[in-house]
Amino acid sequence: MSPSAKENGTNGVSANGHDAVPDVGLVQLPQVEGQWTVDKVLDALPGGKPTEGTTSPLAYFHILEKLKTNKREGWRRFGINRGESISDHMYRMSMISMLAPPSLASKLDMAKCMKMCLIHDMAESIVGDITPVDGVPKPEKSRREATTMDYITKGLLGKVDGGRVGEEIRAIWQEYEDSKTLESHYVHDIDKMELLLQMVEYEKRGDHKLDLGEFAYVKTRIVLPEIQAWADDLFKEWNAYWVGHEHVRGDRGEESGVSAQKKAMQDEYYNKE
Repeated sequence: MSPSAKENGTNGVSANGHDAVPDVGLVQLPQVEGQWTVDKVLDALPGGKPTEGTTSPLAYFHILEKLKTNKREGWRRFGINRGESISDHMYRMSMISMLAPPSLASKLDMAKCMKMCLIHDMAESIVGDITPVDGVPKPEKSRREATTMDYITKGLLGKVDGGRVGEEIRAIWQEYEDSKTLESHYVHDIDKMELLLQMVEYEKRGDHKLDLGEFAYVKTRIVLPEIQAWADDLFKEWNAYWVGHEHVRGDRGEESGVSAQKKAMQDEYYNKE
């Protein structure tokens, strides 16, 4: 019986006498056995596998919905089960990217940066959010995400408008992954900045009972001084919140409560950048 049915005393029956509606807002990606493939995930999805190779973008639109329902997994390890979705994260990144400091803005393709923010985690619609502590090797994570982006941009969008938009999406995603351009460095840094913002915001609502300090590690991987300055300001706010309380400082590694094993996992996860 759903919680709403219990609360309303319906015993699984809605107020109008019909069977209670299942929790359609709760969607979990299926777990697959053996080698991970896009097809194995799609075959197990409710509603069946999307139709490929059409001139309609509808199948692509439906895949994007999974970015709204798939959660950012790192928070769930700390009991935050109704936290941000993948699309929540990417939306705020895109809004942050518009505020590039003048010293950066003049050098950046700002439109591309905003697109990159909205594209960079698109593969997680099918792959899910793989975190540093999940035990998935970096090459395997990259393989899953690359094959997923090929499926989305070629299988679902290959014949939409001649494949033009699909090709652009795939190229921008690859630019982010390769992390060689100023735009990609900027978006990688915004990715980390957005995570740090969310860390502080969740902790403040946790009334010193929620310690997410291991995520502070990502501050050490910010490369652009302009974004590091934003993070420095945020950490002043964070430090003020924790005055008088002990807490984990992921930016200080093992000396502040992060295990050597977890630090090694974090290093491996971010080393490609």
